[in-house]
Amino acid sequence: MASFIEGLWESIFTPGPTPTLLVATNATFAALQVVLAALLLATYSIHFFVLSVLCGGLWAAINWFARELKAHQQQEEEKKRRALAARPPAPPSSDDSETEVEAATNKSTASLHKRASPPAAAAVPVVKPAAVSTVVEPAETQGELKQRVIEEPLPSPGQGHKSSVSTEDEWEKVSENEKEK
Repeated sequence: MASFIEGLWESIFTPGPTPTLLVATNATFAALQVVLAALLLATYSIHFFVLSVLCGGLWAAINWFARELKAHQQQEEEKKRRALAARPPAPPSSDDSETEVEAATNKSTASLHKRASPPAAAAVPVVKPAAVSTVVEPAETQGELKQRVIEEPLPSPGQGHKSSVSTEDEWEKVSENEKEK
């Protein structure tokens, strides 16, 4: 029992539906259905029947979603495995001065040249990435920052602090400043 609770606590922080979390969810919904059935039999109220139907629908929807999510995760893992199996191993690079971006660009352009297979006499132009501007423009200043001055004495620890200026007055000041601009 202690290992189940420990596993449940850890599964809360694990993404996706874990088996421990699904067992706990199903046990909780089963207990709720039992309670609703007992209340229905004790009171003969239609409300408990409706709640039981809603609970059953939610229970089925959660289990369906967990199954679909697990199937999607398996498909993604299969795609990754196929992609890794289909990709040839990269040859070791002898030029250590190249950056990762340059190496990726060179490899992608080389693979494009191989796929295109142009005639031997035709020259294929190599496209280099455009230069990026590194100039940083300063942000526009919107106005001055002013510190608020509290005119009241500091409240004692047991009292709350009440502002001398209401929110409406502050908004009026803001709207006046906007009209001046």
